[in-house]
Amino acid sequence: MGESTWPGERLIVAAQRGDVESISALVSGSHPHVRRFARTLCATPEDAEDAAQEALIILYRKIGTLRATGALASWMFRIVRNECLRRARLSLRRPPEPGGETRAMSAEDEVMRRLEADRVAAAVAALPADQRNVLIMRDVQGLSGRMVAGALGLSVPAMKSRLHRARAAVHRSLESASVGGGDD
Repeated sequence: MGESTWPGERLIVAAQRGDVESISALVSGSHPHVRRFARTLCATPEDAEDAAQEALIILYRKIGTLRATGALASWMFRIVRNECLRRARLSLRRPPEPGGETRAMSAEDEVMRRLEADRVAAAVAALPADQRNVLIMRDVQGLSGRMVAGALGLSVPAMKSRLHRARAAVHRSLESASVGGGDD
């Protein structure tokens, strides 16, 4: 479980150029991160596994369309989020399974999770780029503070300051959305 960094820029560039070995290495190197995103965003463990697999298939097929090599993590986050949302919508259209009470409850839970994931993603997207980068690298990718600081050319205290501001901004955004938000 020691592998906590996303595949490097050289590998991404080679994969974008169509090198089959690089594409395979990129997909396998991205897999743990994509699974973590999916577990966080999808309503059920089964949906998370399916969404992760679908996201990796999209990565395999469409790596050439990725514009900036540094955008791999946010691109994969969006793909996983969209796949989790798609799966939640599909499950809402399915007829209830035997013992339909439980199914209806989980469908409601899925809607709530989907709405929450959308709110969080919007709050993160609204951050200034310097705060968003620190937040994604630290809280989404799970990199250590020292690694994030080094990758961004910051001191550890400066990285912590940006991370604190980013988390506070996301928190404020989510609080204000829940206080003033529901248009029932």
